[in-house]
Amino acid sequence: MTAAEFVTVAETHPACRVLGPGTRYVVWVQGCPLSCTGCVSPQWIPFAGGHRVAVAELAEEIAASGADGLTLSGGEPFAQAGALARLVTTVRARRDLSVLCYTGYTLEHLRRTGDAGTRALLSEVDILIDGPYIAARHGDLRWRASANQRVHDLTGRHTAELATPDTGSGLQIEVLPDGGVHWLGVPPTPGFRKNFERALGLTAPAEDR
Repeated sequence: MTAAEFVTVAETHPACRVLGPGTRYVVWVQGCPLSCTGCVSPQWIPFAGGHRVAVAELAEEIAASGADGLTLSGGEPFAQAGALARLVTTVRARRDLSVLCYTGYTLEHLRRTGDAGTRALLSEVDILIDGPYIAARHGDLRWRASANQRVHDLTGRHTAELATPDTGSGLQIEVLPDGGVHWLGVPPTPGFRKNFERALGLTAPAEDR
């Protein structure tokens, strides 16, 4: 199998309500070349880590879920653009889910410098949220964490949702079967992860301290 037939995945969630319109299956990929200061998921920056999943296997799981859409995050999705483009087309052969994708690059940069995989993934995305996280510009905004990041309505599929006030969607907090606590979404305040984990008596990853 070729590299485009596998995705290196950090984590998934089948029913997230705070990272895009409706209920979404979220795939966080492993690896990001940007290493933004204050990244909320520093454990997913190294390219070493995560686990390789066959595109066909992951697509089957997504299509069988009850989600309204698919959100791609990370990590940096465009570091695995070709594989993720194939993932989306495979899912859409089963169900026409909407696609939201995060990237630390700007849309202009991707269009100017992107390879065939980048162009293929962009052609499948309905909403692109672009730009690096900048802690000094942190804001409680729709699906994103800093004011420099933009929401691009690439297909018009979600124009009605995007016409509503540009405010944060909040956090989705879940208690796991083992008693642990798991949260999803974009924190409304900077340093949320560090403070949250300190309050629970946990230790944040070194990159976040």
